[in-house]
Amino acid sequence: MLETLHRVVQSVNAAGDFREALDIIVDEVAGATQADVCSVYLLETDAAHLRLMATYGLNPEAVGQVRLDLSEGLVGLVAEREESINLDDADQHPRFRYFPETGEEHFHSFLGVPIIHYQSRLGVLVVQRQARDRFNDAEVAFLVTMAAQLAGVIAHARAQGELAGLEGAADAAAALALSGIAGSSGVAMGEGYVSPAQISLRSIPDRRITDTEGEISAFREALADVRADLSGLAERMRDQLPPSEHLLFDVYLQMLDGESLSQRVIDRISEGHWAPFALRQTVAEHARRFEAMEDDYLRERASDLRDVGRRVLAQLLSAGEQAKPLPEKLVLVGEEVSATQLVEIPPERLVGVVSAGGSANSHIAILARALGVPAVMGVRDLPVHGLHGRALIVDGYRGRVEVDAAPGLQAEYERLQREEDELTAELSALATEPACTPDGHGIHLYVNTGLAAEIERALESGCAGVGLHRTEFPFMTRDRFPGEEEQAALYREVLAAFAPLPVTLRTLDVGGDKPLPYFPTHDENPFLGWRGLRMTLDHPEIFLTQLRAMLRASVGYDNLQLMFPMVSRIEEAEQAAALVERARSELAEEGISTAKPRVGAMIEVPAAVYQAESLARRLDFLSIGSNDLAQYLLAVDRNNARVASLYDELHPAVLRAVSEVAAAGERQGKPVSVCGSMAGEPAIAPLLLAMGLEGLSMSSGRLLRVKWVIRTISLAESRGLLSQALECETPAQVRALVNAAMDRHGLGGLIRAGRH
Repeated sequence: MLETLHRVVQSVNAAGDFREALDIIVDEVAGATQADVCSVYLLETDAAHLRLMATYGLNPEAVGQVRLDLSEGLVGLVAEREESINLDDADQHPRFRYFPETGEEHFHSFLGVPIIHYQSRLGVLVVQRQARDRFNDAEVAFLVTMAAQLAGVIAHARAQGELAGLEGAADAAAALALSGIAGSSGVAMGEGYVSPAQISLRSIPDRRITDTEGEISAFREALADVRADLSGLAERMRDQLPPSEHLLFDVYLQMLDGESLSQRVIDRISEGHWAPFALRQTVAEHARRFEAMEDDYLRERASDLRDVGRRVLAQLLSAGEQAKPLPEKLVLVGEEVSATQLVEIPPERLVGVVSAGGSANSHIAILARALGVPAVMGVRDLPVHGLHGRALIVDGYRGRVEVDAAPGLQAEYERLQREEDELTAELSALATEPACTPDGHGIHLYVNTGLAAEIERALESGCAGVGLHRTEFPFMTRDRFPGEEEQAALYREVLAAFAPLPVTLRTLDVGGDKPLPYFPTHDENPFLGWRGLRMTLDHPEIFLTQLRAMLRASVGYDNLQLMFPMVSRIEEAEQAAALVERARSELAEEGISTAKPRVGAMIEVPAAVYQAESLARRLDFLSIGSNDLAQYLLAVDRNNARVASLYDELHPAVLRAVSEVAAAGERQGKPVSVCGSMAGEPAIAPLLLAMGLEGLSMSSGRLLRVKWVIRTISLAESRGLLSQALECETPAQVRALVNAAMDRHGLGGLIRAGRH
């Protein structure tokens, strides 16, 4: 069964389109279970009817014609109950219904399993036999597993628009609404843009064309360019690879030169398909032939063929994109949008981000918030290439993406955008006002930075300085480690811009969701692996170079503070502080005198929470990284969309941990701040204020909203809220508590989405 399942999954992944994938599944499942019939019924968009979409063993003319209510037949019963039904006398069951157009009266045994995708009911997978014998446990398990695999295929096809005909839409490019996770608040409207490097063969949709000769010419040019690239690469690697491995280049070139591949693509283009889709279909067709061969060597050539196909596709798409200017208002779309892709887009053109991966607190969402760009993360079955060039509305409040929205919906979002602009203009008057409660208690509001583009917006916000400057971006956007001079110039720009206000530079924090392409770590579990301070302490040559650059940059400004990420042991903080002193001594020997900076640790792991007082005793300050702290406390990977709903900074455990760290700092007389996304949530501000925190550091776009709350709600009321919040048992109770307080003060507009 496992071998069969593996073969079916491979065949489905290689299928040219959705209907072909369904046909493969019903044929293979019927054979694997020795069933006389295998059928797939899909739920229509009204969620009240099922339609026969594919079958082996029933009348093929019934496909698309048989439609039943959820209250009808055994198939409807499986969907209704969302559980498997296994019978050896199906025709005797009270819910049995006979459909004469299918010709199924001779089949007695029935096994139906629901097709469910992330709690959404999609359809039913059915097998039947003429004999009156129940399907055994192994066959039931196989069908359940197959239905789970099929669920992903159906969800992907629906997102791609391949079910538009079934669901009554006029065409596959009709308006589409996609749901994800709110990553960065706001509303953006622009044109979808997909970097050629993001696109896979499987994600290519079909497009009808009129200029077949132009498409054929583009395909031939792409073939020639890839052939030239591979020939050059083969020549360069001739002396560096063993002959057996170098033969791979010959295999690739033979595939490119083969008439069967190129001619079949050209034939499909001549039928009216655009070149990338014709290539996708042809590669899938040829790969299936290789996979069906008995010879192991030939079977392995299927993966080589797909690699060749991806190379030709990238060339096809990049050649087309080079001729087009970037959209004036660009929404970056991708499977996994990277920091490099984000910063490559001119900031004046980038208006939104949509990503299939990530969550509200993944690194890209944090960066989008820093740039003031609305973002929706974790969009399941995102039709990546299908959004290229289409009109998108990014709703960063609700985590929705509207594709080619109807005029009425477009107008509603335009109204929402105007309200946002009006609120921003109204709040701008607060930039010069102190962050002080009505009963006279002040708190410092800092900004988080990381890119030069953020500096101007941060200064306009009236911040008290920089509570967190992420230094990893120059490391992530280069193909090597930046040198001391390069780093010093970058840090000096930030220190000079904010002087005399304090600037807290966080030392290199890579690993986890921030890998360096030129310094791979290969961690099985990167969030629990070699990251942050652990990595830099193991490589003092990297760490000292950065520390020297930071200290040199501070000369003449003396507003530098240093912060160490991912501290989990007292010894780590002590070693890092000692290296700061070593860097100062080295510079002094070179004639460069530097002031001793204040040094602190980020509290991001539970171990640091329980040793916060010991850390405060040794260091000058503590800063709570609430994003990672919540992740580790709740055992929720913040990049995993499947469990994103479990991540909540208002979880009582998170609030109690932050409160404990604040109390530990107070006992030692050391300031404690928060620099995670929690700090930028207006509704949470009263709770953090009441904990006695010295400062909150956030993206500049959130600062004035938080300041408005602080200037509205008294410290006395905030302390009462905190006392009640710490007694709550669920995040929902805490949220209801703080939201009610916001509403009482007329601040409900700041928490439109509850989170972000």
